[in-house]
Amino acid sequence: MTDLTFGWFLPTSGDSTCLGDPASRIPQSLEMFDEVVAAVDNGGYKYLLMPVNATCWEATVVASYYVARTKNVAPLVALRSAYCNPSLSAKMFATLDQMSGGRLCINLIAGISDDDTLADGILDSKQVRYEKMEEEVSIMKRLWTSDTPIGFEGKHYNVNQVIEPKPLQQPHPPFFLGGGSEQALDISAKHSTVHLFWGDRPAEIAVKIKDMRKRAAAYGREGALNFGMRLQIICAESEGEAWEEAQRLIAGATRFNLINNRDGLNAIEGIRRTSEANQRVWQLLDESGDDMKIHPHLWTGISTVRAGAGIAVVGTPKQIADTLDEFVEAGCTSFCLSGYPHAKAARLFTDKVMPLFKGRLADTLPTAA
Repeated sequence: MTDLTFGWFLPTSGDSTCLGDPASRIPQSLEMFDEVVAAVDNGGYKYLLMPVNATCWEATVVASYYVARTKNVAPLVALRSAYCNPSLSAKMFATLDQMSGGRLCINLIAGISDDDTLADGILDSKQVRYEKMEEEVSIMKRLWTSDTPIGFEGKHYNVNQVIEPKPLQQPHPPFFLGGGSEQALDISAKHSTVHLFWGDRPAEIAVKIKDMRKRAAAYGREGALNFGMRLQIICAESEGEAWEEAQRLIAGATRFNLINNRDGLNAIEGIRRTSEANQRVWQLLDESGDDMKIHPHLWTGISTVRAGAGIAVVGTPKQIADTLDEFVEAGCTSFCLSGYPHAKAARLFTDKVMPLFKGRLADTLPTAA
């Protein structure tokens, strides 16, 4: 593959050097964000994932701030189903795409927990949020290409508008989606540029990609859908040092006292009920045994203290690159990565791992089709 892209994560809910030690938390601050963004913008990454849970700084505002202060990286900003009218979303994203010079990706999110969305005042179930997501994306795509009112009539939205501006990226900025439910897979097959898996064994990802290609083919999009992995990175000069760092990262942690959710232990059941993707991550944790390995260099330990994508690639730079290449062989071309602390981990990946992919990196973002 010669069209690989790497992205990184901006920890706007705070960072850490040891997830089990509250004293090791690095609090939210503009200075911390600046350090991460500088490492990413100067490090060869194509996009920067903006998280959206209740403890995070607001993603669209943060993205707008940093597109004015960066030259290379594109924010990956959430379209949170049911949170915003699709006409306004279309204008916001098209405006940001124009003003950033075409540096924007859109992350389709239905929410990891019904409890969280209910706390935000969104009364819709996950099923309804996905129904709305499909309509919202369809409306935006039509608004971005039409010079006359679109006359959209759906189950949840009726929109008869024409908007300006249109996006700079054509036909529109790339959509990413990282869900595991049947609804999520169907919407991703129909609309996504990149379907992001949350971490699994490479052989399992190959099977899932085969299934997703069949789903996309039903919409005439088999060749339009790309695939990626959302992974953590723990890199060191020796394998022993890398595994020691992995163990240090969760030393003293209380199992399932989630660092990225204000409700901690109380959030677990709500996430289990709602998120198929998280169910799979925790299934892998259960399967991984005492050493928490599902592969020679894939570790589930971060999933003990973090909801979402907690599978980590652990090893030397070459071992990490070789493991990522197993996912490339499975069909993945994009990697959305993170590590603790995030600025240091981003610089280390740039300096030690990216050179092993020399000549294989894409010059641009994945292109929507």
